[in-house]
Amino acid sequence: MNAVPLKPLLAVLKGERCKHPPRWMMRQAGRYLPEYRALRAEKGGFLELVYDSPAAAEITLQPLRRFGTGPEGLQAAILFSDILIVPYAMGQKLWFEAGEGPRLAPTLHESSLDALTSDFSRYEAIYETVRLVKAQLAPETTFLGFAGSPWTIATYMVAGQGSKDQGAARRMAYAEPERFAAIIDAIVAATVPYLIGQIDAGVDAVQLFDSWAGSLSPQQFAQWVIAPNRAIVEQVRAARQGVPIIGFPKGAGAKLVDYARETGVDALGLDETIDPAWADSALPQALPVQGNLDPLVLIAGGKALDAAIDAILAAFPTRPHIFNLGHGITPETPIAHVEQMLKRLGQAG
Repeated sequence: MNAVPLKPLLAVLKGERCKHPPRWMMRQAGRYLPEYRALRAEKGGFLELVYDSPAAAEITLQPLRRFGTGPEGLQAAILFSDILIVPYAMGQKLWFEAGEGPRLAPTLHESSLDALTSDFSRYEAIYETVRLVKAQLAPETTFLGFAGSPWTIATYMVAGQGSKDQGAARRMAYAEPERFAAIIDAIVAATVPYLIGQIDAGVDAVQLFDSWAGSLSPQQFAQWVIAPNRAIVEQVRAARQGVPIIGFPKGAGAKLVDYARETGVDALGLDETIDPAWADSALPQALPVQGNLDPLVLIAGGKALDAAIDAILAAFPTRPHIFNLGHGITPETPIAHVEQMLKRLGQAG
């Protein structure tokens, strides 16, 4: 009996190279789409959408319906959810302030882990979203789940919100390393079953988002980014062999090399500040990479967008490559520019 061919994007995550790199966009299910804005207006706030599994499944599928899943479309669905579901399940209160972003309470710079009562049933609605999406996906489309990496999650748990320099978490990590290590360990312990649950519900691969990895010194990066991500990779891999894990330490710069070698991730996401030619020469040979179009050039469109796409494609002549943005698509991105990008990628090769 002939083996069933792998989905194109999943095949790249497993080390194959495609003539036309498969593609998806970080935050592709979201605010730049009018159909998303209409559904949000109908359903209410962001967290209400995440916990309405049929609505979250619909949002996950919206970009695939709009742009298609063929050669000039998208080759992956990314679960519509939020990285802060993990601290919410760990016992912090979670809400979203209009125009200001997420809030968590009690903050861990004022309280302790012992004050939290975990409720991992808060994962169940996310798993139901995965099951609903999986039932509707085209066979060739890869389904990606995700979680936030421990350092980034800890910055929110300590401060109760995002910040420009992650100062509260960084100060705690320096001044109270044992207390901070306990927070990181607790996040690892809550993240591993969350990812396994997503896999069991139907995702094909998972991504670890470390949005604030760039704020750390090399020593702190090794301690709070590399080590906990390695622990997650090892535990998920031991439990569910063969499921690819993508690491995305935004802002890591040259520290990407150590991250790639020491975490054991199957593929590495590159943010828009990384020179793709440098990445191709510096990273472990044959490691699949993902990225790294600047979301702002996608807003600009035109010749600048075409040139940026061509430069990224040319930088990886032999390496397995998934085309993506260097970070999430922004709400003001014109739909026509996404269509221009997908058309250009379909013509490449």
